[in-house]
Amino acid sequence: NLFPFITQVAIGKRERLSVFGSDWPTRDGTGVRDYIHVVDLALGHVSALRHCARSTGFTPINLGTGRGTSVLELVKAFEQATGRPVPYQIVGRRAGDIAECYADAGLALRLLQWRATRDVKQMCADGWRWQQGNPSGYS
Repeated sequence: NLFPFITQVAIGKRERLSVFGSDWPTRDGTGVRDYIHVVDLALGHVSALRHCARSTGFTPINLGTGRGTSVLELVKAFEQATGRPVPYQIVGRRAGDIAECYADAGLALRLLQWRATRDVKQMCADGWRWQQGNPSGYS
């Protein structure tokens, strides 16, 4: 998960962020993923549990924003939301990585009446606030 590494760089626990590849077939050459605010994810799980209580069987449901954000877009959003620089270096791709991966959360909307409502900038601001209050992380 990229986001904790960004907050650790911003708070000084790491010198810089490693960006794995800048030659992917994406908008800016960096990997694209679906970054979701932890509160949206938690509310999605609550909606899923409520659905399970009134349903039978098993239906896999994706929870996500349905929007891809590149590594460099996330770095920029974090810097804008927090005013903190995130030094990074481009390094080689990692084996097994793919260019893009993000959720189709359409079924979550239809079955759970759930959708992510917080954007990446809010995720960055809230994540930074948490990191500042917990500089050593979970301990």
